[in-house]
Amino acid sequence: MRTLSVLVIVFIVVFMLTAVAKEKYETDIIKTSSGDLKITFIGHGTLMFTFSGMVIHVDPVSQMADYTKLPKADLILVTHEHGDHFDPKALEILRTEKTALVLTETCAKRVKDGIVMKNGDVKTIEGLKIEIVPAYNIIHMRKEGRPFHPKGVGNGYVITFGDKKVYVAGDTENTPEMKNLKGIDIAFLPMNLPYTMTPEMVADAAKAFKPKILYPYHYGNTDTSKLVELLKDIKGIEVRIRKMK
Repeated sequence: MRTLSVLVIVFIVVFMLTAVAKEKYETDIIKTSSGDLKITFIGHGTLMFTFSGMVIHVDPVSQMADYTKLPKADLILVTHEHGDHFDPKALEILRTEKTALVLTETCAKRVKDGIVMKNGDVKTIEGLKIEIVPAYNIIHMRKEGRPFHPKGVGNGYVITFGDKKVYVAGDTENTPEMKNLKGIDIAFLPMNLPYTMTPEMVADAAKAFKPKILYPYHYGNTDTSKLVELLKDIKGIEVRIRKMK
C-alpha cells in the first residue's frame, strides 16, 4: 500500500508539473464573427495568434521562447530590425515552405523570400487583411539626436480577424497616424522608456482612437498600474495587463 501511495503522489506531481508547463504562457480568447481568436502572450514584444486553423507569430525571438516546442507558422509578422523583435534563428525554426513572412525593407536584407510591406501598405495575406501603420519616435532620441526608431522604417500592423481589428503597434510613440486609427477592437501598445511610450503617452493615444481592449506590452519595468489609473474613468476601453515584460 505504501508503494502504491508513493506512486500515486509521483503521478500527481508529474501531472501538475506537466499542466504548469503547458500553461507557461497566458492566453486570452476573443470571439469574432469567424470563430475564436486565441492570443498567446509570449513576452516583451512577442505574440502568437491562433485563428481559423492558422498560426500567426509576431516578432518571434528565441530569447522569449523555445520555438522548437511551439507550432509552425502560417504567417509571421516582423515589426522592425532590432534584436528583441527580429531573430533570423527563430524565423528559420518557425518557417515552412508555405509560411508567409511579412517584414520591413531593412529586415528583408537579412532574410530571403519575405513579403516587404511599407508604411501605408494594405494587403490580404493568408486570407487576412493587413494594414501597415508607421512606428516611430517623435520625442525620445539617442544621445546624438537620432530617434530610437526613425520614421518610415518600422511597421505597426492592423490585422483583421473576422469582424475584429487587432493593432500591434511595434516600437513607437503616440504618433498622429496611431491617434487617427478607427474601429480598433484590440490594441497592443508599447510602454517602456526610453525606447517607446510613457503610461501618459499610451493613455493619450488610447483616448484618441479608443480601442475596446488595450494591452500594454513591451513594458519592461514600467508600472502598469499607472496606465490603469489614467484610463479608469474612460468608458469603452478595457485595460488588460498580461505578462509582457
